[in-house]
Amino acid sequence: MSATTLPGLRSRAAAARPVVRRRRLGPGKPIKFGSAIGPVLLLAIWSIGSATGWIDQRVLSAPWTVVTTAGDLIADGRLQSNLWTSAQRALIGLAFGIVLGVALALVSGLSRIGEAVLDGPIQIKRAIPSLALLPLLILWLGIGESMKIVTILLGVFVPIYIHTHNGLRTIDSRYVELAQTVGLSQWQFIRRVVLPGALPGFLLGLRFAVTGAWLSLVVVEQINSTSGIGYMMELARTYGQTDIIIVGLVVYGILGLLSDAIVRLIQRRALTWRRTLAS
Repeated sequence: MSATTLPGLRSRAAAARPVVRRRRLGPGKPIKFGSAIGPVLLLAIWSIGSATGWIDQRVLSAPWTVVTTAGDLIADGRLQSNLWTSAQRALIGLAFGIVLGVALALVSGLSRIGEAVLDGPIQIKRAIPSLALLPLLILWLGIGESMKIVTILLGVFVPIYIHTHNGLRTIDSRYVELAQTVGLSQWQFIRRVVLPGALPGFLLGLRFAVTGAWLSLVVVEQINSTSGIGYMMELARTYGQTDIIIVGLVVYGILGLLSDAIVRLIQRRALTWRRTLAS
């Protein structure tokens, strides 16, 4: 056999060798409308259970009953009015909580003295549920709007602070050295290095914060309120109207899902430069 035929034999052997496909690691490609699969399955189980009688109507109203009740509440304007009141409370508390959390995170994250003064008390607050402070807040602020907004603020600023502070402290030290080398001022350093570096942590904290805002709202609206989704639910409890209570729960759930979806969309748009497992 001549030497000139060896390359040809090798290429034939390589072609005949079975191709071993490596299993893809990671979660795989995103599923279109994947976030809706879980809620749709839950709704299907609820509907089947109600239709077959597995779920007692006195315990949990059927989905079609809830839809009819929601239509009645919309027709007489009660749902829109209470929803607008609840949304205002949540947004105001969320806005104040974000500002406070970011400000405290910047002071604590960029200064050792600030961290020594602020981090300990905030960690103590983190260990104390905001709802445990309700008796004190009622004594100090009464049962008006101020108490409700402050309660929401307390449920919002801690996750904003924790994750933004962590984002600040995990900025690569080489960027800090580069900023010093090129002579950036303190404001330029904050604007060009600190804020972009802390953005992933802030957005993660924001996801927890929007959920915390709605959770706090559920409770405070059931304490001597005269308006809001929680007040509507509490009034329905008094009269044993399970369907209205379920309507309120569904509204809270939808608001929570929409809020989280908006923050996740902002994450994807603002952090396009990151290459992650979910990309």
